Amino acid sequence: MEVLHSQILGEGQPLLILHGYFGMSDNWKTLGNQFSEDYQVHLIDQRNHGRSFHSEAFNYQLLAEDLYNYIQYHNLEKVFLIGHSMGGKTAMFFATAYPELVAKLIVVDISPKEYKPHHNAILAGLNAINFTEQNSRKLVDEKLANYIPELGVRQFLLKNVYWEEKGKLTFRFNLQSLTENNPKVGEALPQDVSYIQETLFLKGEKSGYIVPEEQLIIDKHFPNNKVVEIKNAGHWLHAENPNDFYAEVCEFLNN
Repeated sequence: MEVLHSQILGEGQPLLILHGYFGMSDNWKTLGNQFSEDYQVHLIDQRNHGRSFHSEAFNYQLLAEDLYNYIQYHNLEKVFLIGHSMGGKTAMFFATAYPELVAKLIVVDISPKEYKPHHNAILAGLNAINFTEQNSRKLVDEKLANYIPELGVRQFLLKNVYWEEKGKLTFRFNLQSLTENNPKVGEALPQDVSYIQETLFLKGEKSGYIVPEEQLIIDKHFPNNKVVEIKNAGHWLHAENPNDFYAEVCEFLNN
């Protein structure tokens, strides 16, 4: 059994954090350090991301299973679980499959519904990189800019570029698997599942990922939910407004 890579910070009740598509645990380091003053924080790399194992197989049932194996391996119980975007979907799949292991659930800017594949420009840009030609971060960024005009998105992606050996750059994520399995990232939560413990949905004010008409589907799967909007933030609300994000999470967990 392969166990997910993580960074573990602090002591106390376990708080597990799952990053989004193309992300990694490092994206959560600053907030993780803050949370670690009160909790034992587990910043987890999901399969095909960060320093975790690569696999051709990739779907939410497997991602939830990976998390189950991780929790068993570290002898954790009654965890607090935060997931952003793709990580939020993993968290929903996990909490509905293993409700006894999750004390409270926090889903960040994603709803249980199906999302149509919409990362085409990002995937095209990443797949256009040839590290023999783009042999510096600057050249990688210039190539990506032809596909991805948003500097913030490119900077986020560039965190995954590292020196595999002297003179050889590569990506940390498994680009081939993420490209092939892209349609699965938007998959909906199964119809008949639910999680009845307290659940907090955090949405970015400027993000279109959770809209009012999705309240019905949220209520169906997570009857004990609260949806809170984070001001002055889009899809990456934890990075764009970390203070409000931190305050909302702490209030929910301490309640």
